[in-house]
Amino acid sequence: MPTEFLLVAFAGLMTGAALSDAVRFIIPNWLCGVIALAFPLAALTAGFGLELSGFHLLGGFLALLVGFALFAPGWIGGGDAKLFAAAALWMGWPALFPFLLHTVVAGGILVLGLLVLRHGAPLARVPAGWLKETALDRGAPVPYGLAIAAGALWTLPQTALFAAI
Repeated sequence: MPTEFLLVAFAGLMTGAALSDAVRFIIPNWLCGVIALAFPLAALTAGFGLELSGFHLLGGFLALLVGFALFAPGWIGGGDAKLFAAAALWMGWPALFPFLLHTVVAGGILVLGLLVLRHGAPLARVPAGWLKETALDRGAPVPYGLAIAAGALWTLPQTALFAAI
């Protein structure tokens, strides 16, 4: 029961990060921290040993390196890099490549959708003054947290944590 609760909490936190990025272009540090710090509890309730937990930590560390390599030239934001690494902890080594692939596919769909919406006829605009900038504005950043969350939720059923329930 606790593992199921933690997986639902993970899904909720990832969704919250995606919504925050979509609306404010910010993924709060505390949210990435909660996702990362909840992993050891999930691993404990799932009955992970040191070896499997170590492979999950390795996946998170490698994802952090990839995230910062993409952040350095400005291709993604710092929050995106941290969210990707925090989510990778939950994916673990065996599911790391599918997570990366699913995130890239979701990101491609996101970017294509934004291109169509930004350069096509305006479908819906937020009334002036509500937000400084929206994801549909030309030149606005891409809220890649949406793709990271989609990739994580798409990959979650393939993880050792999911198999433990």
